Amino acid sequence: MITTLHRLQRRAATLILVATVVVTFGLTATPAGAQDDAGGQGFTGVPLTVDDEPVEGVRIVVTDDAGTEIAEAFSGPDGRWTADVPSPGTYTVTLDVESLPDGVDAPAETERTIAVTSGRRRPVNFPLGDAPTIDTPNTAEKIAQASLNGVKQGLIIAMCAVGLSLIFGTTGLINFAHGELVTVGAVVAWGLNAGAGWHLLIAAPAAVVITAIGGGLLERGMLRPLRRRQLGSFQFVVLTIGLSLVVRHIAFLWFGGDGEFYRDYTIQSEWSWGPWSITPRDLTIMLLSIAALVAVAVVLQRTRMGKAMRAVSDNPDLAASSGIDVDGVILTVWIIGAGLAALGGVFLGSVVNVDWLMGFQLLLLMFAAVVLGGLGTAYGAMVGGVVIGLATELSTIWFNPEIKSVFALGVLIVVLLVRPQGILGVKERIG
Repeated sequence: MITTLHRLQRRAATLILVATVVVTFGLTATPAGAQDDAGGQGFTGVPLTVDDEPVEGVRIVVTDDAGTEIAEAFSGPDGRWTADVPSPGTYTVTLDVESLPDGVDAPAETERTIAVTSGRRRPVNFPLGDAPTIDTPNTAEKIAQASLNGVKQGLIIAMCAVGLSLIFGTTGLINFAHGELVTVGAVVAWGLNAGAGWHLLIAAPAAVVITAIGGGLLERGMLRPLRRRQLGSFQFVVLTIGLSLVVRHIAFLWFGGDGEFYRDYTIQSEWSWGPWSITPRDLTIMLLSIAALVAVAVVLQRTRMGKAMRAVSDNPDLAASSGIDVDGVILTVWIIGAGLAALGGVFLGSVVNVDWLMGFQLLLLMFAAVVLGGLGTAYGAMVGGVVIGLATELSTIWFNPEIKSVFALGVLIVVLLVRPQGILGVKERIG
């Protein structure tokens, strides 16, 4: 029991330490191609619409601090626009009111001052239509809406983190390439949707299947042979970090450094119930996420494969001696984990946008969800994901949204101080 406890503690410490190092490195590193790409930084417009209809020909002007015009753009047939700037810095984006069609009211704000970093395009939103009477929500209404947003974000994190937790539970592998499975799912769906012209309802399942097969091939062709060669846990960590970097930069070379949107379900009106507002797309994403998590729970509890997964997670040697095909179970876990990550990537791309760094930016929150819920437990990852989502979104009521991930880690630290094994983790006895 002491050995098991120490092994668990070492794994947790390694997970947190290496995650911190990798995330810190990744946030400070930008590919040379992104820095040198003159068209890779600037602004991209959220579609300009009136009554869910796109507005074409609206002029957008970008100026620098001195008031000099740097770029000009016009909204296209789909209401979208893009404007590139020559270098990082702070710019003012202005909507030219004179260019609006007759009968279209100007937005409440026609000017936005936004900082641009190297190789990135910042989204800009100018809501058009009849100028509404804006009621400032009170604190209770803000908490209600932030809680809904947090559950939505938390369900996506949970779905992505379940695969990470299952892989760790069955193999002991800390997979730092799991975030890239999220990216691959979103990018493949975008390629099929925007490039091949497939509807998102067809492109999304296809992307999930492709990514799931890719996860299975990775396990079968690379990781299984290395396990048989008894590669050490630290070497596996370095390997997955390398895989993460390779896949991330392949995605950058193929996809580019700009954020993109899916062609379907982008322009939607919100439904409102009391203090809550949500689009039909986001509500559907929440319901599908819940359905996916329930399906995972049913598989784990009700099927022979699920029981085999739990047996391998508890004791691989004992599972093998009882006739369970451990390699087959691990392969299945990789396929399911990659598929769930891809589905989470498609959902995240629909809610925000598709970006070559989206999985990497979600990775720390996935690790936090896994550790918070309890290492190696799928249900813990589900609960941890929702808690992390709530913590990040509720913090935006009082603090800058740019630092919301800090509060997720704060919740993680507080919970681990009170319950070191995590919310659903099993406490080990010593002696």
